[in-house]
Amino acid sequence: MERILRDGDYVPDGLGGFEQTSGEREALARVLFLLTARRGKFPFLPRMGSRLYQLGRERPSARQALAAQYVTEALAGERDLRVVSTEWAETGTGAELKVQLEWQGETLTATLEL
Repeated sequence: MERILRDGDYVPDGLGGFEQTSGEREALARVLFLLTARRGKFPFLPRMGSRLYQLGRERPSARQALAAQYVTEALAGERDLRVVSTEWAETGTGAELKVQLEWQGETLTATLEL
């Protein structure tokens, strides 16, 4: 079971605890956490997280390839999860990254606004 995060905080369940999820929602919650956590910011888990936050420093022509590399790197330790594709798109206010995954035969899609 994975606790649900919203805007960086655990979501209360109204009974003194926190909402939890399982199955594909749990897998997607882990994916979103790993992709948004900055790699190297957890002292005891230095390889956890992603380097997606560094994409703004790179040439626009290199961002798609680097996004795919950083996503694959961040999710390498996840069991039963395979990165199918990544799609990087520049927007007027930033960028959007769509990641298509396969988890236990199911297709999952994670979308991040960066």
